[in-house]
Amino acid sequence: MSEAYDSRFTLPSIDDAPSTESGVILLGLDAERLLAGVGLARLADEPALVALAVDQARHEALDLGLGALVEAGILRWRAVRPLIEAGPETTAAGSLRREWEHATARVTATVTGLGPASVACLAACWLRRDDVDVFAEHRRAPENGSDTQDVLSRVFAD
Repeated sequence: MSEAYDSRFTLPSIDDAPSTESGVILLGLDAERLLAGVGLARLADEPALVALAVDQARHEALDLGLGALVEAGILRWRAVRPLIEAGPETTAAGSLRREWEHATARVTATVTGLGPASVACLAACWLRRDDVDVFAEHRRAPENGSDTQDVLSRVFAD
């Protein structure tokens, strides 16, 4: 006689990429943290932007508080969400880890020039887009009503 199988506690396959498990962890974050991650990932993915951030911080001209990161993430999300949405449709995988793989492939295929942190944060936002969209809509609107304003212009505002 076998016991009932509870799939909630299935361990990852040894063939799964470590980034898949990172993605599963990211999916447990709230929308504010995901959007702050999107804002920070833009810096972390690009060495020149990291150098610029360090220089700005050295001169005390950089605000990397949570509010600034969330605002930068909201701006970035609004800029790339239509691109991700226009990406190739996939069938529902029925597994969180397979959904993660589909989402990262979709983000990579639709938004160019992303590093691994941006891919991960944007994929998490895509899979949690209902929550993220609601938070982005009610938390704070972009200044001047512009959805296409460069994310870094807010992070590096003097």
